[in-house]
Amino acid sequence: MMWFTDGFHWGWMLFGGLMMILFWGGVIALAVVILRAFFKDNFRSVGSDPSSPSASGTALEIPNERDAEGEVDQE
Repeated sequence: MMWFTDGFHWGWMLFGGLMMILFWGGVIALAVVILRAFFKDNFRSVGSDPSSPSASGTALEIPNERDAEGEVDQE
């Protein structure tokens, strides 16, 4: 029935599949960019903030610093 359309045959199916992948890839990339813009504080790496506890030093330095700042008691 559709044997003699235009000679491109399987090419249209491959083109359609490629366009579908590009479309959904673009939609997902746009969603990631929007979510990163709204929640940019949550996507930071742990060591990027110098005031974060993991960036300050050893396991014994962290409680000592928190005690010096008055965050914890001696108990």
